[in-house]
Amino acid sequence: MKALTWQGKRSVSVEMVPDPVIEKGTDAIVRITSSAICGSDLHLYEVLGPYMKAGDILGHEPMGIVEEVGSEVRNLKPGDRVVIPFNISCGHCWMCKQGLQSQCETTQVHAHNSGASLFGFSELYGSVPGGQAEYLRVPHADYGPIKVGHELPDERYLYLSDILPTAWQGVKYADVPAGGTLAVFGLGPVGQFASRVGRHLGQRVIAIEPVPERRRMAERHGVETIDFTEDVSDQLRDMTDGRGPDAVVDAVGMEAHNSPVGAFAQNAVGLLPDALAKKAMETAGVDRMTVLHAAIDSVRRGGTVSLSGVYGGTASPMPLLSMFDKQIQLRMGQCNVRRWTDELLPLVEDSADPLGVMDLKTHEVDLDGAAAAYEIFQKKEDGCIKVVLKP
Repeated sequence: MKALTWQGKRSVSVEMVPDPVIEKGTDAIVRITSSAICGSDLHLYEVLGPYMKAGDILGHEPMGIVEEVGSEVRNLKPGDRVVIPFNISCGHCWMCKQGLQSQCETTQVHAHNSGASLFGFSELYGSVPGGQAEYLRVPHADYGPIKVGHELPDERYLYLSDILPTAWQGVKYADVPAGGTLAVFGLGPVGQFASRVGRHLGQRVIAIEPVPERRRMAERHGVETIDFTEDVSDQLRDMTDGRGPDAVVDAVGMEAHNSPVGAFAQNAVGLLPDALAKKAMETAGVDRMTVLHAAIDSVRRGGTVSLSGVYGGTASPMPLLSMFDKQIQLRMGQCNVRRWTDELLPLVEDSADPLGVMDLKTHEVDLDGAAAAYEIFQKKEDGCIKVVLKP
């Protein structure tokens, strides 16, 4: 089959690789019909290369048609249409039963002291082949896949794999009081959905984003937007009676712009041999912290900062004095996708499209065009906000 493979920093290519096969009774094989490129894929493309190997199959936002199931899978059959959550969870361990599927005890990657295995996301999370390919082996298919109907287009359902529940969890974790104000830093795909979720839940939403096309998309959904400037915290306080927003979602993460120290650290680590680069990432601060520090600065006293953007440094500096003085709550973590499925499925199937799932995709390409699409997405060129691959 064809699959998009990682080959090095800023280098991916489509290669012919062996078709996946059933390895355990709880596996399924899914023929991929759509697979999106995620902002987290760009971390592998740019920063997390030391944990990748040439030939690793990328992608963790897929959906498709079940081709084959293992002997222990009773909930699916060939021909079923499914969305595949990006984290691989068993559904029966203690963590899964607490709604913490991203910490699944069955699939935790103990070699790196990491949470649940993820599709297409480096040795840190199990080196499981991903879904930017023609076919995908799905472990724990007796629990993970989300079964959907055949009537609606893929884009109605595709984002249930990651970015929509990630945004939903981020806003839920933000715990905005009734009638309160939510600020969202970053209007990439997760930030777009977090802003819309906030509006859907009745909140005033102010989004901060330097790219005009991304601000215009959010404004279509009733979101107030401002540019990301040096005085952004002052602007947010001016817009919220001098206090700051009740909660902030950081939908940017480790590769924030305007972070020269973090950018230098990431580039320096990228020049090291893999063994030394891993050591640096596991013991040093290599995140770009501009957005996180702005979120902490701008949120009101007693407010909440919710991190949906991914961070990867172990010793990244934090303004603890300010955090303690302001009595800030900080929540974060990989999304527990299956925890939110029952709440989100009716919303994506609603003909009114209350979360705007049909207004996100800006680019659609076949698998052979994936390498060029990665570059466009990474450079934010051509108005690119969300790319969907069609294997």
